[in-house]
Amino acid sequence: MEKYLLGIDLGGTTIKFGLIDTHGTIVTQWSVPTNVANNGESIVPDMIASIEAILEQSKLTAANLIGAGMGCPGTVDRINGTVHHAFNLGWEAPQRVKQRFQEALGIPLFLENDANVAALGEKWRGSGNDAANLVFITLGTGVGGGVIIDHQIVAGVGGAGGEIGHFPITCQHQLTCTCGNTNCLETLASATGIVHLAEMYRQGTTTTLNQYENLTCEIVFQEAQSGDELAIGIIEEVAEYLGMTCSMIANLLNPEAIIIGGGVSAAKAFLLNKIAAYYQQTVFPSVRSSTKLKLATLGNEAGILGAAYLAKEGITHV
Repeated sequence: MEKYLLGIDLGGTTIKFGLIDTHGTIVTQWSVPTNVANNGESIVPDMIASIEAILEQSKLTAANLIGAGMGCPGTVDRINGTVHHAFNLGWEAPQRVKQRFQEALGIPLFLENDANVAALGEKWRGSGNDAANLVFITLGTGVGGGVIIDHQIVAGVGGAGGEIGHFPITCQHQLTCTCGNTNCLETLASATGIVHLAEMYRQGTTTTLNQYENLTCEIVFQEAQSGDELAIGIIEEVAEYLGMTCSMIANLLNPEAIIIGGGVSAAKAFLLNKIAAYYQQTVFPSVRSSTKLKLATLGNEAGILGAAYLAKEGITHV
């Protein structure tokens, strides 16, 4: 009997699924919209119905599934199998995701924070090359992180291990983060933060950024690569914050790699080279030669692959 892993990447707008073999090859992948109406009460039933439909179409049953992993936003209670404070899902109160899922399908479900799951995906099938020790930083609307030591996710005593986006940054600004603190990394280096910096700096200056009524992170990178001095300066500032953050992480943990992914990393070598320049200036010499900066390679597939790996290994935490 053919056996597969089921990887689920639960997001605020889309739920992605993948049937994946034990070697990490995606056999089937699909997605459904995330229905957040009525405090997200339909999300788990929708997932179960979608999985059952695909199994039927593929002439498979739950007996063909080794297990499932799920990456999701919010606060994940890995022991009790609940998720709460996932506000973009409408899940403020704890949701019994694991119990409902396992009762319906009869297979084990492993839950984990979405950034940690993406880190596992890059470790298993991406640029992590199955490294025992790596750190993943995802640059999107916010800044997320996942830390893997000796092949295990570092969850921390309160489940908040890897909150790299909330590293405090010393700078000239006073930007309030959604967490309530000031000048967290994600207020400066996320897509949202980059646009915020651009909006502040372009006022009263001569820059091609003033051609755009609604700035986006992509526009800032586009104009920087086209030679606009203000845009270049913004990217240099962001790269400095990220380079110093990578330096602190590397000095503390000395992982094999620090992998940078997410929508902002679509700028690829243009951004990575600038981050690396600041990293090289500030990291401890012996760490400089052993901890490498890399770009993520899996894109949107990192979540389902990492979730499948979570189930494959029955991941525990340190």
